[in-house]
Amino acid sequence: MMNYKNNILETIGNTPMVKLNKTVSTLPCLVLGKIETFNPGHSTKDRMALKMVEDAIHSGKIFPGGTFIECTSGNTGMGIAIAAAVKGYRCIFTTSDKQSKEKIDMLKALGSEVIVCPTNVEPDDPRSYYSVAEKLSKEIPNSVWLNQYDNLSNRQAHYESTGPEIWDQTDGKITHFVVGVGTGGTVSGVAKYLKEKNPNIKVWGIDTYGSVFKKYHETGIFDRNEIYPYITEGIGEDILPKNVDFSLIDHFEKVSDKDAALAARKLAREEGILLGYSAGSALAGLLQMKDRLTENDVVVILFHDHGSRYVGKLYNDDWMRERGFIEPELSVAQLVDKKKDKIFIGVQKNENVKNTIKIMKEHDISQLPVLNNGEIVGSITENKLLEYLLENPSTHGTTSIELIMNEPFPTVSLELSLKDLNKYISKINPAVVTSDRSGNKVIITQYDIIQAL
Repeated sequence: MMNYKNNILETIGNTPMVKLNKTVSTLPCLVLGKIETFNPGHSTKDRMALKMVEDAIHSGKIFPGGTFIECTSGNTGMGIAIAAAVKGYRCIFTTSDKQSKEKIDMLKALGSEVIVCPTNVEPDDPRSYYSVAEKLSKEIPNSVWLNQYDNLSNRQAHYESTGPEIWDQTDGKITHFVVGVGTGGTVSGVAKYLKEKNPNIKVWGIDTYGSVFKKYHETGIFDRNEIYPYITEGIGEDILPKNVDFSLIDHFEKVSDKDAALAARKLAREEGILLGYSAGSALAGLLQMKDRLTENDVVVILFHDHGSRYVGKLYNDDWMRERGFIEPELSVAQLVDKKKDKIFIGVQKNENVKNTIKIMKEHDISQLPVLNNGEIVGSITENKLLEYLLENPSTHGTTSIELIMNEPFPTVSLELSLKDLNKYISKINPAVVTSDRSGNKVIITQYDIIQAL
């Protein structure tokens, strides 16, 4: 019997649960990742996107050929775009300028129009991605703004699918559910289902610095002073979406942009799971709360989306360095600064082998540039000298260096990175030549690199 799906929408849900190992080795309990990247849009948002689209169609809010409008950080838009493509509707998405280029390009690839709006404005500002989406829905005939923040179909989707899956996959043994909170649909829908099954299950929401959730949950105060720009994508808000049911969340944990990015990279390198920014936030938040866990606990972290959306950001070393998330890469200039002995020592091309060996011994060096009237014309190494003496013992070291020297050592700039410097260092070229900031020649050897590292 043939086994196939009628369309891509039938592949949404039933995502796998995977045990985490190296990244959670400091925790006493079993930690399982709900890998939502197996959805066709590579995100948990496919679930609620399909639910919102179908509910809008069934309720008569939109008619065939109409336009779905949504403000999105990318993933909800992807889910809506997939559903709309299958069902024959158009899409217009508004997004903020902090979202990755990959997310925007993927929305366009599915035939959607994307309008990029400024991040650092108030939600009710006419330029915000909320306001622009609402305005378009009023201007365009046969259109509907799905509004994932306040549309309770969002929350219901996870109550109907994600929650039951997690309960079944853990055989009802789950004790903690950990997830980043943005629109609130995932955390609230899953929490509602799980707590109906077992009210003792703890639900921990992961928030980010610059978001209002944690303080509002703990004090009931919506503090605008808590709001400021942040880099983390997909979680945190400067509004209180109707989908967030704060009564179902036991605790909010804030995670910094840096810690979230580093944790996501750790998941990729140690678990082989390439995930998005919010996954890093969830893992980092859990690790911050390790003292609250026991060996009998079973923790489920929901991983929202795929790392392919972030290859130009948190998986890009240059982007990470620019934000101070990882150490700046060493450059030749830094190697020169770290070098204790910067005296430039060379040997004239008409010097003989015997005296050259003597110079190397006096200065405890293994290679020398060969000079002629102050210009570097070649290079010589102790290995080359030894090889020559063993093959020509009768010369007694009187042969001129000019006759046996190698090509000059490569010349490199101070700005060259250590990674790129590696391209110049080899058995044939055990050193390079550069100039310090005063213009004086400096030799950088393999030993200098080892010492600097």
